[in-house]
Amino acid sequence: MKTPTPTTTVQTRCGWAEGDTLMAQYHDEEWGVPIHDSRLLWECLMLEGFQAGLAWITVLRKREAFRLAFDNFDPAKVAAYTEADIERLMANPGIIRARAKIIATINGAKIYEDMASKGESFSDFCWSFTDGKTIVNDGHTRIASSPLSEHISKALKAKGFKFVGPTITYAWMQAIGMVNDHDIHCFRRNSRLINH
Repeated sequence: MKTPTPTTTVQTRCGWAEGDTLMAQYHDEEWGVPIHDSRLLWECLMLEGFQAGLAWITVLRKREAFRLAFDNFDPAKVAAYTEADIERLMANPGIIRARAKIIATINGAKIYEDMASKGESFSDFCWSFTDGKTIVNDGHTRIASSPLSEHISKALKAKGFKFVGPTITYAWMQAIGMVNDHDIHCFRRNSRLINH
């Protein structure tokens, strides 16, 4: 009588990250890893805003050019940008040249700086919505927004941020590790970096 062969589950990465080397690297090293650094959280939110209406790979391919163009997303520097800087950015082929998104980023820097001047940590503000914890989803369900992303979106808009609708906010929550949405069989789902 034959001994049954044990079935093994193949560990793969999330399907959306397959087929592009840069996307795979982003998935394997960054996506879903909890970020608690205020400046980096803000940078991620601004870049998600530039994604509005586009594919994330478009932003990812331009991310280094964005960092160069926006002084490495230093909020103090970006908050001081003038009309001349807006024109400079609009003439930069390396980034997504959308005037409304550029202005929203400059205003976002001013909001960040205003919060900091009042002693309000952007990281504490962001993570207060989950009590500092990562929400682990079931690994099967695919959603574009959630009641929580709608709530956070409203809170961000109340602060004055733009391009922070529930869908953009949810994508940001996934990226910064506020939500663990790795596929059930993804090798990153149970990574110690994800679930710290």
